Amino acid sequence: MGGTGGDGRGRVGAVPPSKPLLPEPAKRLAAWCVVALLVTGVAGVGVWLVVRFQTAVTPVLLALLGTALLGPLYRRLVLMKVQRSLAAGLTCAAVVAVVGGAIYIIVNALIETGDQIIASLRQAASDLSRHFGAAGTSLDDLASNARGLLGKFGGTAASGVISGLSVVSEMIAIAVLALLLIFFFLRDSDRAVGALRSLAPGDAGDLVEAIGRRAFGGVEGFMRGTTFIALIDALCITVGLLILRVPGAIGLGALVFVGAYIPYLGAFISGAVAVLVALADRGFVIALWVLGVVLAVQVLEGHVLQPMIQSRTVHMHPAVVLLAITAGASLAGILGMLLAVPVTAAAFGVVRELRARYGPAGTPGRSGPAGAPDS
Repeated sequence: MGGTGGDGRGRVGAVPPSKPLLPEPAKRLAAWCVVALLVTGVAGVGVWLVVRFQTAVTPVLLALLGTALLGPLYRRLVLMKVQRSLAAGLTCAAVVAVVGGAIYIIVNALIETGDQIIASLRQAASDLSRHFGAAGTSLDDLASNARGLLGKFGGTAASGVISGLSVVSEMIAIAVLALLLIFFFLRDSDRAVGALRSLAPGDAGDLVEAIGRRAFGGVEGFMRGTTFIALIDALCITVGLLILRVPGAIGLGALVFVGAYIPYLGAFISGAVAVLVALADRGFVIALWVLGVVLAVQVLEGHVLQPMIQSRTVHMHPAVVLLAITAGASLAGILGMLLAVPVTAAAFGVVRELRARYGPAGTPGRSGPAGAPDS
């Protein structure tokens, strides 16, 4: 009995185990919230710095896009035993020749057909005003003041970048600086991996290298694929407009090529302009044919070109693309719209690399020693 009493006193005097303050699911949720807040804060500071130093950051971003687009040509020259500096110089010279020629053709076509396109839009707005009343009248006013609106928009965009310099001078300075950066990025690309690994803390060199390769691979694939698709779209639509004898076909094709770098939104705007021009100068039937050509090209792009050309790059849902374009436009205007999608492609590449290494279905080192994009 004494033993039993002793056991009873031992049980009474024992301290009961303390219960956790939060259940395990709540702890995991809190941890993820902290991580999300930290990532959002770092991303917000990064975006603020980019917008704050937009003048200095813009050439760097353009140079990175140019390096991603021109990397295959440079590597081909290096494989042909061309010295690295000479290969980078030849690549930049080829860029100047091709881009300069393309800009000359596009600007010349827009100058020659710009008045005709604006007159056609004004006529289309007048026709709409007769059918839709007040709404058409506002469109007519917009078309009549198109030149003034474009001038005001250009002045507003330029005033926030470099005060006292013209838009042309600023664009030339940015282009020259971006070209020089492309030369150095191409020539010293073999040192980039070593620089990344040296900046990585501890044993994180492999991870940093893999993330960098994955991000750059996403941008590289996007730039190559978008350029090729833009060229095909512009050629197809230009041939269709020439066959239908729509005025300003070359200028409208140039507009399609430039607009293709802004996914979805650029194609919609350039296609709408082409249809309105055809409606004003060639009538309702030809406008329907132009609409059919534009829709056929978009179907070709969405169901054939995109799966074939960009099947190896980072895929993004159209809603994500539109949100990225909207955010880029609110932060940096037209330049932000152009840069939003490649930056998002790089971010998706980083996420894919992290998921491949640390995701539930993945194991460390799953993506290979160099962390190269999926083949």
